[in-house]
Amino acid sequence: MFSFFEFGAMLAQASKPGGAGFLGSLFPLILIVLVMYLLLIRPQSKRQKQHRQMVAELKPGDEVVTAGGMHGSIAGIREKQQTLLVKIADNVKVEVDRASIGRVKTDQEKTGRTSD
Repeated sequence: MFSFFEFGAMLAQASKPGGAGFLGSLFPLILIVLVMYLLLIRPQSKRQKQHRQMVAELKPGDEVVTAGGMHGSIAGIREKQQTLLVKIADNVKVEVDRASIGRVKTDQEKTGRTSD
């Protein structure tokens, strides 16, 4: 099994004496694209998938924090408009986009205990 560096060295040796050759000059670009995919694109896709799953599993009574920092509990779900009614205080409900939910509070956060 060859490593990328050995493969690059083989391509450089196989190239013409006057220039780097097409494959030899293309190798660094392919390597950069691969690294960008592994370090940036793939992790972001995973985070988006987890967020979509979290939003899809929301139900009335869940305590959430919106992307804007509002804390509240879900009072209702409007599937047609893709929005949620979030109760932030007694007799105060706001309608927010499903995508604006940042996270669901954990049991530890709900009880107010900290790990300090």
